[in-house]
Amino acid sequence: MREHAALLDGLGAEVSLVRRPGELAGVDGLVIPGGESTVIDKLSRLFGMQAPIRDAIRDGMPVLGTCAGLIMLADRLVDAIPGQESFGGLDVTVRRNAFGRQVESFEAELAVPALPGGPVRAAFIRGPVVESVGPAASVLASLDDGRVVAVEQDSLLGLSFHPEITGETRFHERFLDTVLAR
Repeated sequence: MREHAALLDGLGAEVSLVRRPGELAGVDGLVIPGGESTVIDKLSRLFGMQAPIRDAIRDGMPVLGTCAGLIMLADRLVDAIPGQESFGGLDVTVRRNAFGRQVESFEAELAVPALPGGPVRAAFIRGPVVESVGPAASVLASLDDGRVVAVEQDSLLGLSFHPEITGETRFHERFLDTVLAR
């Protein structure tokens, strides 16, 4: 989360860390970072954040989810552990850990026609992949082999990769544009 906060701060955003429901009410957008989706799920329930985040998504709060954050935004999960839940909101089916173990991490250049400035450098670390996209969501980027790795739906943006690691700012800029337009 530190990398996202630094990147957003560098883009001029006022950044607040959200850990409790009252803190969520004080922000205009939310970033759900990478990490372990099962832990994010369990902690969101433990700290009473699951329902407020689901409500915020339903009410149109802009949310950027990277890696585990994409898993948490997906309406449907493949290979979830028993009892694992997501916040939902993105009309996609996501497979957890689709790119293998940490030692199989890689970087790739992605064509993202919706973003100006040429290809995006993307870092994949045990990332998920979007296995299917429903009619409400749009594909923003795919790998050369066709696997979908970036999707958008209304004010939600989900990425299989970590733009904050490569210094790529365009997805965060797109997220901030959504926040400001609201």
